[in-house]
Amino acid sequence: MAINTAIAGRVYPPSPVYEVGREKIAEFALAIGSDDPVHRDPEAARALGYPDVIAPPTFAVIVAQRAEIQVVADAGSGIDYARLVHGDERFTHHRPIVAGDRLTATLHVDAAREAGGHGMLTTRVEIVDADGAPVSTVRSTAVIRGGE
Repeated sequence: MAINTAIAGRVYPPSPVYEVGREKIAEFALAIGSDDPVHRDPEAARALGYPDVIAPPTFAVIVAQRAEIQVVADAGSGIDYARLVHGDERFTHHRPIVAGDRLTATLHVDAAREAGGHGMLTTRVEIVDADGAPVSTVRSTAVIRGGE
């Protein structure tokens, strides 16, 4: 068995607070090849109505993965990380991530099933700001390869 299907429906505790900094945003933008000034220049971001630099949309994956590691580290999940292959990731943004945000993420296991000898894990991470307001929802699917 590549996954314990009984983990479907499990909700893990919120992750530690992730403090979003300008430098982290700029480094991520550089890594993905974005040269949009709103990721590096506070004045460019303010000119568009943001309080500070904003993160590229996929920056939310950094916060989400800090929460997602909980299910992999959970011995009861039956997941062998060496067999895990990323399948799909989707983002729903409720607002941009902005430098200065203090974000917390809660992991939900929406589905865990076996298919063709492999495990299929579908998770949802709800990212909120310091006031508890929604920022982003990250949905992911992973395949845990079965077999020897």
